Amino acid sequence: MLRFETLNKKRQGTIRVSTAQDLIARSNKLGSDPKNTNYAGGNTSAKGTETDPVTGEPVELMWVKGSGGDLGTLTESGLAVLRLDRMRALVDVYPGLDREDEMVAAFDYCLHGKGGAAPSIDTAMHGLVDAAHVDHLHPDSGIAIATAKDGEKLTKKIFGDKVVWVPWRRPGFQLGLDIAKIKAENPNAIGCILGGHGITAWGATSAACQKNSLWIIKTAEEYLAAKGKKAPFGREVKKNLALDPAERRAKAAALAPTIRGLASHDKPMVGHFSDDPRVLEFLASANAPKLAALGTSCPDHFLRTKVKPMLLDLPADAPVEKAIERLKELHEEYRKDYTAYYEKHAEKDSPAMRGADPAIVLVPGVGMFSFGANKQTARVAGEFYLNAINVMRGAESISTYTPISDREKFRIEYWALEEAKLQRMPKPKSHATRVALVTGAASGIGKAIATRLAAEGACVVIADLDLAKAQEAAAELGSTDVAVGVQVNVTDAEAIDKMVQDTVLAFGGVDLVVNNAGVSLSKPLLETTEKDWDFQHDIMAKGSFLVSKATAKVLIEQGMGGDIIYIASKNSVFAGPNNIAYSATKADQAHQVRLLAVELGEHGVKVNGINPDGVVRGSGIFASGWGANRAKTYGIDEDDLGKFYAQRTILKREVLPETVANAVVVLTGPDLSHTTGLHVPVDAGVAAAFLR
Repeated sequence: MLRFETLNKKRQGTIRVSTAQDLIARSNKLGSDPKNTNYAGGNTSAKGTETDPVTGEPVELMWVKGSGGDLGTLTESGLAVLRLDRMRALVDVYPGLDREDEMVAAFDYCLHGKGGAAPSIDTAMHGLVDAAHVDHLHPDSGIAIATAKDGEKLTKKIFGDKVVWVPWRRPGFQLGLDIAKIKAENPNAIGCILGGHGITAWGATSAACQKNSLWIIKTAEEYLAAKGKKAPFGREVKKNLALDPAERRAKAAALAPTIRGLASHDKPMVGHFSDDPRVLEFLASANAPKLAALGTSCPDHFLRTKVKPMLLDLPADAPVEKAIERLKELHEEYRKDYTAYYEKHAEKDSPAMRGADPAIVLVPGVGMFSFGANKQTARVAGEFYLNAINVMRGAESISTYTPISDREKFRIEYWALEEAKLQRMPKPKSHATRVALVTGAASGIGKAIATRLAAEGACVVIADLDLAKAQEAAAELGSTDVAVGVQVNVTDAEAIDKMVQDTVLAFGGVDLVVNNAGVSLSKPLLETTEKDWDFQHDIMAKGSFLVSKATAKVLIEQGMGGDIIYIASKNSVFAGPNNIAYSATKADQAHQVRLLAVELGEHGVKVNGINPDGVVRGSGIFASGWGANRAKTYGIDEDDLGKFYAQRTILKREVLPETVANAVVVLTGPDLSHTTGLHVPVDAGVAAAFLR
């Protein structure tokens, strides 16, 4: 046991910390700057020595970023640790290029210790190169040279003998052997340009390796800036220039539901919109159609963006109706083209086609729509296509952009190893890919609903009269990839349109609408004023109508079905004392459910209601005076109101905001896909409110 105890102590000591932690520090430094590499792109490694707990002898190890990790946020758990002697011994059993995929499984037999990340396909590049530290990165400037038609000559011209050209080869064991050979044959080299792909650099120390990586990137940037022509994308096309910001966002919001529906033809997708100036500049250029058709080159790019985008071929000021009509035509053409690409390159053992819809849709004068299985994936896809635009700009400025062939793209996109990685992804949650809009969601029932929907995988828009509280509630759920807070006054049609615009620009569209915004005044008939009546009806009856009307337009245009939920009340069917205005407006909401269920059913939109009762704890309505009034009506202390409501129920249970949220999740989840026009009591059993 002494030997293992010694090892454990050393794992906390200088050897372990200096190697792994230095590598992590370098990785985070490189990965935090998008100029150096894209999100989750590239990998880094470091070699060092530890004591083998079995023999007690020193053993050479390599720490390398594992499969799927991100350099900017890498931690020690994201590293794979391998024995170098065993890994280098794989050279002797390498079966050749046709069977190199088998070597990935062999890496598992080289692992040291337990835990850590799975080795990636690039592990050989790091282990076989004779250098203590190795970086493999995807900087836009480096890929610009890697995708230039005369990239090999440019590499020699720009870097001399310090950086060597490596012709395109798919990542794998053979590429590791190629780079190892190049380093051995070029003693002055500090790195290489990988044709069509990226860069690799090395060094004797972590600091030296980082310095070499940054030197290659900076040198490439400076050359492009000094030697690149001023208009690499060709002349400016005036009819495709960017619209004014307000007009641009309005048009993007008008097109978003259509585009999301098209991108979700095969499977539902979440969207992201960007009107980055670099995107708008590209779309306003004469060469944009030609370059977009060539597609991306770096594997990290096209695995996220598909091999090429869909580009609307209409001017920026084309009417929305005409743009929608043309987008639908282009979508059919895109699907046929992608299917032909698959059928041309697929072999008998290729994975099935994963879908023929675009992941990137470009609209001149407006911007870029990107799509993925969740908001982060959609956003990152857009960031990757922006990387691709930067690459095309650099390559065209000094040469001709020449990406790898469609055949090579297919070999990576439908690689068995890539398919295996996708199959290992966790099963999506019940509400994954769904965009939920909840009104009155900064507190109480609405906040509980938003929280639960986010936990089930939905993207959530928290709409509330108080913007600061809406944004605060959204921040509690996570980043803007999970939830955003927006302001709305549900009595104002223009404010609702703005809320819907904000929603579709944040996540591409909307699938699930919860009419939760509400207020209440507890007064008997003779004390209820006309103002009281209008106040409650405007917010709940009229507000629900306006929200449903505005969002139904999006749901119908997307063609993806959806859900509208009304948070009504037990009082919609129960004749309680002293709340004529509140109960009447809740009855109005309850009948809207039935009416809209009939009208929207042909579009696959389900409309259901929930009838809670006595939600005291966490309720904004009860805290604003309703609770005090109801307690007075029943002759009890306000603090005892929740218990009072519970005791009058059949189940003797208090109804909480989370109880209502549970009902929303069930009604909008996969198990009740055939249920519409239903009102679900969430009241712990109030016989007088039984539906009949």
